[in-house]
Amino acid sequence: MDIGNNAAAAPSGAQEFRRGWGVVLAAMLGIGLGLSPVPFYTIGMLAPELHKAFGWEFSAMMVGLPIMTLGVLIVSPLVGLLADRYGVRRVTLISIVLFSLSFMSFALNNGAIELFYLNWALMAVFGAGTLPITWTRAVNNRFDLHKGLALGLSLLGTGIFGFLVKPLTAWLIADHGWRAAYVVVGLLPLLISLPVALLAFHDVDGKLTSSAERRAAQTRRAADAPGLSFRAALRDHRFWLLALAFVLISFAVGGLIPNMENILKVAGFAHGDIIALVSLIGLSVIVGRIAGGWLIDRLWAPGVAVVMISLPALACYMLTDAQLSTGSARIAIVLIGMAAGIEYDLMAFLVARYFGMKSYSAIYGAQYGFFAFGAGLAPVVFGKAFDKTGSYQSVLMLSAVFLILGTVALLGLGRYRNFDRPNDAPTPGAELRT
Repeated sequence: MDIGNNAAAAPSGAQEFRRGWGVVLAAMLGIGLGLSPVPFYTIGMLAPELHKAFGWEFSAMMVGLPIMTLGVLIVSPLVGLLADRYGVRRVTLISIVLFSLSFMSFALNNGAIELFYLNWALMAVFGAGTLPITWTRAVNNRFDLHKGLALGLSLLGTGIFGFLVKPLTAWLIADHGWRAAYVVVGLLPLLISLPVALLAFHDVDGKLTSSAERRAAQTRRAADAPGLSFRAALRDHRFWLLALAFVLISFAVGGLIPNMENILKVAGFAHGDIIALVSLIGLSVIVGRIAGGWLIDRLWAPGVAVVMISLPALACYMLTDAQLSTGSARIAIVLIGMAAGIEYDLMAFLVARYFGMKSYSAIYGAQYGFFAFGAGLAPVVFGKAFDKTGSYQSVLMLSAVFLILGTVALLGLGRYRNFDRPNDAPTPGAELRT
């Protein structure tokens, strides 16, 4: 029997994974090869090649990231509403194909930077359905006892492919050129995530046969699901507190990762050492995903965030050292990667715990828009700061302050909400754990 229709008894933790492992696997591959990590992790490798080919300035190319961010800001809430209305499976399958084609189309550029910018905008619109907004809804619907761990595993793909895509892109560029790199990397979603999603990615009503049955089930689930409506969430101070926190956090982490190669270059590291060091980002993201998911299942998630996400403030300070050693660089990069590892699943977890599942995709989509705003703005601010001063010191210290302020803001969310109570009120005596 499908997990969504088994009302006889709540499944155990083992049963949750036995019934939902396919959804977790599909989400891991879909998110890992989606709009969130692929352009973000490859731009640092491809930008120097575009500079050689067309003479574009590095800071000018980084404008593509805020263009993508703006597109995500506009489209994410709409994608969430479509997922709530028509189901996440349909939205994700269509978006995988469109994202893949739009990423490959970068290879067709003839030197017009305006076309480059347009490509980023189209990729944001077409690829928004591959963001965690859609995938995590199905995971949240299937898991309760191990929700945090399931979300962490689902988002593990960003670390795995973040670790692999940089050397893959470097090899493709060296042996076949930057155009081939865009095509091959763009094919990966079609070859890997799409087939698995077709076979294994279903929401709780995904095994119903007819579209009419699925629409009826989605309507019933939306009506019966505990939680706040999107309109009610907008009137809740927790929505805006969460938005503020993730703008600050995403700015800091989102500025550090795509500029890490140049930060290390300015610090005097050789090219081979830089490649070895930045590969640690993907590995530490994986550790952060698993450790963070395990911890937020057992402890109060904002408290976990204070520890795991504020530590990179120390990393920012370490990176300002003019005599930065290899050991210190490794520690700083690992701390940053672990914070990047927990931020996505933390957002999904907090939305589910504080706002429920009634309008999960729409609320998460709006929150992801704020997250994308910070992450998209940061690389340009980092680039401008470097162009002006020849150093990253000032913006690194700003990022350290933002990380501390963002995690402290999360503490204001308070206890988890219990939607079994009337009016979705918080439970006064609830434990600070799941």
